[in-house]
Amino acid sequence: QVPLVESGGGLVQPGGSLRLSCATSGSIFNINNMGWYRQAPGKQRELVARLTSGGNTNYAESVKGRFTISRDDAKNTVYLQMNMLKPEDTAVYYCNVRAGTVLLRDYWGQGTQVTVSS
Repeated sequence: QVPLVESGGGLVQPGGSLRLSCATSGSIFNINNMGWYRQAPGKQRELVARLTSGGNTNYAESVKGRFTISRDDAKNTVYLQMNMLKPEDTAVYYCNVRAGTVLLRDYWGQGTQVTVSS
């Protein structure tokens, strides 16, 4: 059973919006943080947004005020609402879940392509 399944990427014009979804299979327990990372061609993977188990959020400076991370515990799903998209937001976006008690483990989604272009 795939632990994380992403959806919602695609092609959008500058200024447009997309919402990414990441559904956990229910097989991940003791979730600490849930977040989104992205990797553009030739660049390192970077944190976009993170939501802690306590409800705190962290955002990359480049997306503050434009992106919003949220979660629906009933659906075991984390979302990334992306507004006012820019060409520099183009990347493969990965969902991340960090879980565990004493030992923490990272789970990754398969990645979804977001392309912002006119």
